[in-house]
Amino acid sequence: MDYVVITALLLLSALFSGLNLGLMSLGPHTLKRKKELGDKQAAKVYEIRKNGNLLLVTLLLGNVAVNSILAIYLGSITVGLVAVVASTGLITLFGEIIPQAVFSRHALNLSAKIVWLVRIFIVVLYPICRPISSMLDWALGEELPTIYSRQELVNILEEHSESTDSEIKSHEEQIARGALTYGEKTIKQVMRPLAVVSSLSLNQKITKVFIKKIKDSGFARFPVMHNGVVVGTLYSRDLLGVVRTKKIKDIMHTPVIFVQQNQALDIALRQFLATKNHLFVVQNQQKKMVGVVTIEDVIEEILGDEIVDEFDQHDDMRKITQGQ
Repeated sequence: MDYVVITALLLLSALFSGLNLGLMSLGPHTLKRKKELGDKQAAKVYEIRKNGNLLLVTLLLGNVAVNSILAIYLGSITVGLVAVVASTGLITLFGEIIPQAVFSRHALNLSAKIVWLVRIFIVVLYPICRPISSMLDWALGEELPTIYSRQELVNILEEHSESTDSEIKSHEEQIARGALTYGEKTIKQVMRPLAVVSSLSLNQKITKVFIKKIKDSGFARFPVMHNGVVVGTLYSRDLLGVVRTKKIKDIMHTPVIFVQQNQALDIALRQFLATKNHLFVVQNQQKKMVGVVTIEDVIEEILGDEIVDEFDQHDDMRKITQGQ
């Protein structure tokens, strides 16, 4: 009979201890997200986990009560040092270490299976636990969601992409990481340097040779210069059907938008979208032109890869100046 009682008490101790670690490690905001995504296990657990302080007090009170009863019972059938060693060893190993190790790895799955039993514990201990949990609610307030920094989110994405259990593919992780980090970069890091910028003269006549030159260049947009200053932008598509006696100044687009080379890319992207302009002229602090940047350059940083079409002669124009 003694073995039956001790075993029953150890099982209850293990249950309370494991549930305490397992359930409290499952944040209510995380469970709510999973529930909204159709996770049935999360939906079951969320109903008891959302009242965190009541659940915590219930599990801790039950655990302490069971362990106390177990220690007293062992003391009644053994004496002295034997009782201390037996109660400490049994409670520590079977009532704490093993159940917590198991629940820490399978918290949601195990908790969902025995959530009905937790409800019984809450109902039985409610008269004692409710006043204590109410005081905790008043003193501490609601549980706050876990807020991750940008770099923490990047690390989480990397961990998911490396796991065989994750639904996130490597290319999806690359794009998501780019979207999280591109705002930390500046225009200077992605712009096309002045040394490789193909600019045009304001008074350039549109001839057959000129059109062929534009076509062979592989570029879609060109800054138009006059007296060392950018005064407009020419789109290669504007040359379609144009009378060849015209000059660039007759078909170029204005105004020109100037941006600073130290401007963040997320601000630049919003500016691209707001102005519906796909090419900006980049200046330094002295208002001197140092290059150009396109919306494509920003998108490439988000994608984490170069966008190359059949007309591009180089994958990355910046590498040309770096190699000089």
